[in-house]
Amino acid sequence: MPDTLIIFVVLLALAFDYINGFHDTANAIATSVSTRALTPRVAVWMAAMLNFLGAMYSTGVAKTIGSDLVKSAQMVNQHIIIAAIIGAIFWNLLTWWKGIPSSSSHALVGGVVGAVLVSTGYEALKIEGILKIVAALICSPVIAMITGFTVMTVLLWIFGRKAPSRINPKFKKAQILTAAMMAFSHGSNDAQKAMGIITLTLVSTGYLTSLDVPIWVKLSAATAMGLGTAAGGWRIIRTMGSKIFKLEPISGFASDLNSSLIIFGATLLHLPVSTTHVVSGSIMGVGTSKRISAVHWGVAQQMLMAWILTIPCTALVSALAYKVMSLFF
Repeated sequence: MPDTLIIFVVLLALAFDYINGFHDTANAIATSVSTRALTPRVAVWMAAMLNFLGAMYSTGVAKTIGSDLVKSAQMVNQHIIIAAIIGAIFWNLLTWWKGIPSSSSHALVGGVVGAVLVSTGYEALKIEGILKIVAALICSPVIAMITGFTVMTVLLWIFGRKAPSRINPKFKKAQILTAAMMAFSHGSNDAQKAMGIITLTLVSTGYLTSLDVPIWVKLSAATAMGLGTAAGGWRIIRTMGSKIFKLEPISGFASDLNSSLIIFGATLLHLPVSTTHVVSGSIMGVGTSKRISAVHWGVAQQMLMAWILTIPCTALVSALAYKVMSLFF
């Protein structure tokens, strides 16, 4: 029978997954809601169901999270993982409250790094694995911006001379498909981060012998992600849907198509990426294809600052959380 502390870690990881769901709901539905392709209620429930299905797709990203942050599962314990999740949850709630899109993936990586540094030390961190994860997190939004620009340029070349009244209804319908693709790809990547943390905990405590994710962990994380998505993250939806670039059905379609393909590609490669960063990069790339001034770069600058601060801030909060816990346990 698992002890109370392990159960608490599992519940805390699922809470992180739930918060990740409503924090990142905007990734899947902001474009389709802002262009009125879908009503907010329909969009949220569609995203919730497809996030659940996406989360059940594979566990490759979970294994990366479980194996590439620390050298060995035996070098971490429940207190370290609790501190790491506390740091990630704190940052997600803070940025959600401010309506700033930020990366749950960066937050979790920063949380683990901070907690491990003050507990076990630098030698416990798997530097090459962390660099691989950080490289994927950094490169993915840059790639999304470039490919978003390219996709939108091609669409404008094909449809640019047609009247908006003729093409908008068609792209509104097409956005339903791309929003569904976006929701599925989001679930396929983001929910696995909580799966990886839970599985790492079970291996470190001897309840599992490998980082193969049990079916109950997959179901629990998928459910938590789906429920969080259903709760909706309206503060960030407003930022993603209208404050970066005023989206139209054709640009919303381009952004969602581009983002979903990049995120799902990362899932197939077992790489954790920030869906928030990818979608934001796509929107900026799509907007830039129209004209550079069409993008609200002041909002983009605010988001960039949040992205830069995520890992050091979550690392600091997690380190403090571990120090406080060490005074009582």
